[in-house]
Amino acid sequence: MIELIQFPWSPFCIVQRRILEFSGISFKVTNIPATDRSLVWKLTRARYYQVPILRDGRQVVFETSDDSQVIAKYLNKKLGLGLFPPHLRGLQTILSLHIENEIEGVGFKLNDVHYRAVIPESERLAFVRHKERKFGRGCLERWREEKAAMLKQLEARLFPYEQMLLGKPFLLGDRPHFVDFDLYGMLGNFLASRKYELPTEHTKMREWYEQMTRTRAADFSN
Repeated sequence: MIELIQFPWSPFCIVQRRILEFSGISFKVTNIPATDRSLVWKLTRARYYQVPILRDGRQVVFETSDDSQVIAKYLNKKLGLGLFPPHLRGLQTILSLHIENEIEGVGFKLNDVHYRAVIPESERLAFVRHKERKFGRGCLERWREEKAAMLKQLEARLFPYEQMLLGKPFLLGDRPHFVDFDLYGMLGNFLASRKYELPTEHTKMREWYEQMTRTRAADFSN
């Protein structure tokens, strides 16, 4: 059985979890504390410390760079999901870079503003310390003050995806491809605190998000 080792709120973990759910196979989820990545370090033989990683029997799968998509491509090939058709290769690369930088870069800050709703109490000190070491002292308070502006920024950055959904149910056509799951994961992180909703003006995106939550590979078997 495939095992997904993750933080539940991580955008990149949400991507892989949704792909596994979409596939319809049985799989195991192991949540680890953000403050203790020793299991990841052990399973990757001291080669990696980030999440997610997959354990598939004796094989451990993890990313080799920030935009490698090793895990998604492994699942796609193993499960025959059709998420990376050759004719969309370049386009999906361009879109995923935008999704994982411009969308995630605003969405995670908005989620982090409400970290107490997401992070277990025992992990909050380490979480705040990690954020302030990376983004500067008082970053969470600063993001809270900038929340309204960041929400407007996210709405604007999502507008091209709203346009892409005019006349079709998924970003690149009549079935989901990798970029659908990628965007779903970044937005899943943004929504993790349950303090936000998707922009009301983006009606197609709201419909798409609900569809992405329910859709299964079996729906596209023919």
